[in-house]
Amino acid sequence: MSVKKYPFYAVVEDDFRAVNQLIIDRLSSHIPMVEEIANYLIEAGGKRLRPLLVLLSAKSCNYGDKLHLTLAAVIEFLHTAMLLHDDVVDDSDLRRGRSTVNAAWGNPPSVLVGDFLHSRAFEMMVEIGEMRVMEILSHATNVIAEGEVQQLSNLKNPDLSEQSYMEVIRRKTAMLFEAASHSGAVLAGADRDIELALRDYGAHLGLAFQLIDDVLDYDGETASLGKNVGDDLAEGKVTLPLIYAMDQGSQSQTDLIRQAIRQGGLDSLSEIITTVESTGALEYTTEKARQEREKAIQSLGNIAPSSYQQAMYNLVNFVVERNH
Repeated sequence: MSVKKYPFYAVVEDDFRAVNQLIIDRLSSHIPMVEEIANYLIEAGGKRLRPLLVLLSAKSCNYGDKLHLTLAAVIEFLHTAMLLHDDVVDDSDLRRGRSTVNAAWGNPPSVLVGDFLHSRAFEMMVEIGEMRVMEILSHATNVIAEGEVQQLSNLKNPDLSEQSYMEVIRRKTAMLFEAASHSGAVLAGADRDIELALRDYGAHLGLAFQLIDDVLDYDGETASLGKNVGDDLAEGKVTLPLIYAMDQGSQSQTDLIRQAIRQGGLDSLSEIITTVESTGALEYTTEKARQEREKAIQSLGNIAPSSYQQAMYNLVNFVVERNH
């Protein structure tokens, strides 16, 4: 990860490097396939925004010990385990610009290595030894699992409402961002008001992140995204750009989207991209992300000014303005 390209990493550069090394060290296994897949995942990189959020949250609360490094690695392991399982459920073949584990090794190894990462994360939680941190993370993993099931049950349902969509992304995506910033504050022994402010910051950051992800599924390029444009539509996944386009489009446009959602696949992708653009669906979704950014920034107003607080301002701006 280039600190020069993403300056909000710079204030925790040494800690971030230490977390990356810890991830490598704790992914070791006596089972060759686990090692092979783990190394493949490490090489894939990624922004690692969630572990970054742990570091920024803890340091903004003047944390001076080293357990935040372990906590950051735990968050990354939980996230990666969920991605492995997601890719199996979604039958995805591309992530971070390369083949998914399930595409390269098959579904059983992908699921089982996901289980390994999940269990390793809980081993490391025990090492941290903070019951409230364990409470936050165990609750988060449960809520995220519910969100995954909820999303699965909504596949190919063109009648999904905006409210139901927001509920899914709160559970499925925003929850781990929230848990990252919240647990970092708790580990640092933050006052209750600061703890809740950082929890809320993470939640709004996570919502903004997913809203922009859903925009990019119709307004990005495979090379920069690291995944296929139109993946959501191919899976019959209903996101806010489609919900808004169906509400604002003509009858023929609405019918086209509804049929594409029910059928899945990409036969109508170009027409649907034209529709979401012409109905203002991408602008609407982006504006929703900006509203979440403002809420995140309001939460930061309760945090003492510091280089870490400023990095969190920069982070939420990056999340909303990014093109990948």
